[in-house]
This record gives sequence, C-alpha cells and structure tokens, in this order.
Amino acid sequence: MAGNNDVMKGNPPGILLIRSMRGKDWSLKTYKYVVLLITFIAYTSYHASRKPSSIVKSVLHPHPFLNITVSNPWPMGPVFLKNETLGPIDLFHSKKKGWEPFNDEDGTSKLGEIDVAFLACYSIGMYVAGHLGDSLDLRLFLTTGMVGGGIFVGLFGMGYFWKIHAFWFYLLMQMVAGLFQATGWPSVVAVIGNWFGKRKRGLIMGIWNAHTSVGNISGSLMAAGVLEHGWGWSFIVPGAFIFFAGIIVYLLLPAYPEDVGFPCPNRPSSVEDLSVTNDEEAQTVKENMVENGHDNVRRHGSGNRRSVGLLDACLIPGVIPFALCLFFSKLVAYTFLYWLPFYLSQTAIGGEYVSVKSAGNLSALFDVGGIVGGILAGHLSDKLDARATTAASFMYAAIPSMLLYRKYGSASKLMNILLMMIAGLFVNGPYALITTAVSADLGTHSSLRGDSRALATVTAIIDGTGSMGAALGPLLTGFLSTKGWDAVFIMLVVGALSAGLLLSRLVVSELSEKFSKQLPYGQHNSGGSASQPLLSDQK
Repeated sequence: MAGNNDVMKGNPPGILLIRSMRGKDWSLKTYKYVVLLITFIAYTSYHASRKPSSIVKSVLHPHPFLNITVSNPWPMGPVFLKNETLGPIDLFHSKKKGWEPFNDEDGTSKLGEIDVAFLACYSIGMYVAGHLGDSLDLRLFLTTGMVGGGIFVGLFGMGYFWKIHAFWFYLLMQMVAGLFQATGWPSVVAVIGNWFGKRKRGLIMGIWNAHTSVGNISGSLMAAGVLEHGWGWSFIVPGAFIFFAGIIVYLLLPAYPEDVGFPCPNRPSSVEDLSVTNDEEAQTVKENMVENGHDNVRRHGSGNRRSVGLLDACLIPGVIPFALCLFFSKLVAYTFLYWLPFYLSQTAIGGEYVSVKSAGNLSALFDVGGIVGGILAGHLSDKLDARATTAASFMYAAIPSMLLYRKYGSASKLMNILLMMIAGLFVNGPYALITTAVSADLGTHSSLRGDSRALATVTAIIDGTGSMGAALGPLLTGFLSTKGWDAVFIMLVVGALSAGLLLSRLVVSELSEKFSKQLPYGQHNSGGSASQPLLSDQK
C-alpha cells in the first residue's frame, strides 16, 4: 500500500503506528471490535464524570443527624447499611459544617440549580454539537469534547483546594462542562452508525449501550473511593478519566470506515452490500480499490461530506415523534436517576429505614435492570423489525411496574430489589433503544441517499429534546415530593403513558405493514406513513 494512501486526513495516528509496526492493516472485523471498545470506553467516561455531584452532595450540604462517614462503596462493601445517628453533630459538621456556599438553609436549592444548569446547557448544546459533529471530523470533535469536559470537571474539584466559596464559580464550571458533555452522545452514536449497518443494529447497540450503567457505577466507585481524601478528588479523578479517554479516542478511533479504506455500510454504491458480506470480501474489495487508484472509499471520509441542517433533519420521517417520545421517556428515567436514592432513604423497607449510603448502593441495581432492558429491547426490535412498537410496548409496561414498585417495594428488601430491577428494565429499555438504534436508523434514512451526513444531527435532535425532559423531571419532583411520593409516581405514570402514545401513528403503520404482508392478495394501502421507510431497508 502506497505511503500516500496511509496518510489520510481522518486516519488516527495510533492506527498508522500499529499498521507500520505490523506491516499490514487490520481486518474489517477487527476495526469494528476496536470501534465498539473505544466508543464504549469513551461514553463510560462521560457518564462517570457526571456522577461526582450526586456523591458529594451529602458532604457539601450534610444532614445534621445522619452518620455519613465514608466506607467502601458497593460492590466492594455491603449493599444494606442501617441508618445510624451520631447526635446533633456529625463528622462533617465538625469540619466547618459542609462547604460554603452549599451549607446554608438554601444549600439543597443551590445544588439543585447546579444540576438543572448542567442539564439545560447539555440539552441546548446538543443541538449545536450534533450539527458540528456532522460537519467536522468526528474523531477530533469527540476528542475536544472529552478533553474540555475533563478539564472543567476537574476545575470544579479544584475549588476545594483553592478554597473557593463563590456559588457562581461552581455554577459556571458545571454549565461549561455541560456544553462539552453535549459533544459525546451524538458523536459516539454517529461513529457506531457509520460502521454498522441496520442488520442486528438493535442488539449490538443494546449491548453497547451498557456503557451508561457501567459509567454510572464506575463513577460512583471512583468518586466515593477518594472522598475521604477531600471532596475535590471526587471530581478530579473522574475528570482525569475522561481526559485520558479522550487521548485514546484521538489516537485510535477511526470515525468512518472510509478513513481506513473500507466502504461505509450506509452509503448506496456498488459496494453497499459489504455490510452483510464476509470480512474477507470486504478486505479484498478495499485492496483492489487501493491498488487501482480508486478514491471512491476515501472521498466520503472525515471532512469530505456535507452535513444537513437542523430543519432538514427534523423533516426526516419519524424524527419528531421519537424526539417527543424521548422527552417523556428521559423525564421518567432521570427522575429515578436523581431522586431514587433520596426516595429509598425516606421510605421504610421491611419496616426499617436504610442509611443514605445504603440507598445509593441499592439504587445502582436500577441500572442493572436497565442494562438487561436495553439489550432486550434492541434484540426484540431486530427480530420484529419494529422499533416503534417495541419502544411503545416497553413504555406501557413501565406503568404497572412503577405502580407495583410504589405499592409493594417497601414490603421487604428482596421485593424492593426485584421490583426495582423490573422497573429499570422497562424504563431504560426504550430510552436505550431510541437513543441508539433508532437514532442510527433515522440518521441513515433512505431519503438522504447517502449524499449527506445526518447521524450526529439526528441523534442530537432526539437526545437534545429528551434531555429537556431529563431536566424537567427532577425539577418537578422537587416540588411534587413535598405533597407526597404518590404525586411523584402519578407524574411518572403520565410521562410513560405520553411517551407511548406519541408513537401511536408509527406503531399503527408498523403493524399494518406486517399484517398486509401476511395477506395472500394483500396490497397494503399506506397513507404515506413515516414508519415504512423509517424502520425498513426497503423503499
């Protein structure tokens, strides 16, 4: 292979080095494994860097009566710890009573404002980041977001060492971190969509989407593990994690198959069927193209495609319904994410109240159910070839699972764990499906005809809209919880029902199409439904 063929605009320097040391290139299958692994690590680090704020809240604004001394976090420590009191003064009250400006009477409000500010900047930045991701080199764009995010997460923690007590400093750090964090999801979904065709995309992305829960758990372990050395370290360590993960992305992530000489599985061309052929055939075609001097593969790589605008992306059939569905789906999911530990600490389980630490341990099991839900939803949507029907079914099933958890979750610890994991399965299943496989399907929609990039833009529209719901849910919970937890669960039920109903037209279209195929003389009279081109490879 000629030297000038190796030095391509989007070819990662680490891959060039490995190629020169090995004397030959990786196979297509190897590249796919590398892409899955690196993007998994990348988004794991994104979620891990978001977790410290929830871990250190009890230190910044400590409860005056609860024992919140640091111990090994689950799974290294026990799941259940009894709620113990030390009297009116505890460990952290003896050390300047928390941390100004969060240790005042309105400390919890300030902590809540920081969370909402982060999510607001994250959701707004998502729209811009998606368009930029489709316009720029995804590898460099993702690297910039990870390095920048790591710096500002670390700067938040440096406030401890610099003894900063100005609220605006912490608010600003979280807002800027939210903007950098917005680069992550559109970019990683776009990269996966570039490398994997629609075949088994739901199952592959369902397994891959476990990085969300792995990131939440690993972020908790990192932040809690260094908390005894000062709460600043709880931000610096996860910040360093995402920073160095960004360096790995820069060195080793090929954002497009064309960057390393393979054809894109989503681009209509003479080699379009390579996504379903074997690895050896793809490698042979690549080598023949290089030897014959053809540039068909590379000219569509990094920096050589045009992106679509936000309005054009919104007009792709199915984008708006799924975006609105995700608004309510993430409203439900993020309410559990931000408020489940507090709910568990305020609710008697088996006649006993658990400690704040135990509540945090227990809430991690909701994510375990979410991992299973994401894989199951992806697999079912592949088998049925019905993304909307699968997502809507899970949202409807989430309603009785949440109500059962509310009514019987306090019966015993075993019942609480079981019902919580079932609720996590149905709540996180459609959330994972829509933000991964559905976004990738829409971003490679047949109406684009492969001449433009919309993966990151479509992902940003869908997840950006969903993130608005993610900000609204916890905010409403703060008000509704004062009226009782039944009011909160009513809100969750309404949210899940709304998410399912918003997909009704797509569900009807999918089911009508399937039933029409089973009729012996059936000519399906479609009314221009968005679902047919959306979730099928056929025009």
